[in-house]
Amino acid sequence: MSEPNESGQAGMLDQPVSRRGLFVLLGFAGLATAAGVLTPIIAYIWPPKQEGDQAGEPVAVASTLDLPPGKGQVYSVNNRPVIVINTPEGIKALSAVCTHLGCIVYWDEQRGAIACPCHAAFFSTNGDVISGPPPDPLPVYPVQVVGDQIYVEGGSS
Repeated sequence: MSEPNESGQAGMLDQPVSRRGLFVLLGFAGLATAAGVLTPIIAYIWPPKQEGDQAGEPVAVASTLDLPPGKGQVYSVNNRPVIVINTPEGIKALSAVCTHLGCIVYWDEQRGAIACPCHAAFFSTNGDVISGPPPDPLPVYPVQVVGDQIYVEGGSS
């Protein structure tokens, strides 16, 4: 047994761990490890629903005050990148994924065109290929402006 310390009590650290205590400790450690490994896997398989996550339901992306004429910005619509541009013809939304290698495009204000940073490809505000290697135009998304709010219909998720 252990010797009493200054307070007259035997120290807890000097006592051996019982089998039962060891199994409880190992079981708890195993459950904590399994939960830590499985939580991100389950979150990846079943992502949380977001506002406007239903097929065809419009998603609010920005205010017209945030996107003045001649400006463009990439937003997430149903977990997909969509570029929204305020053109002289009105607000347009297109897929922000280049049809060549899947790079994310951006609005080139100087050229007044959608640009892909990967291979110097350019698209018109209608999604048509102006130059570069993309084989297909960018898909167009339906846009609605209600008041000063811009909504993009995200299609099926």
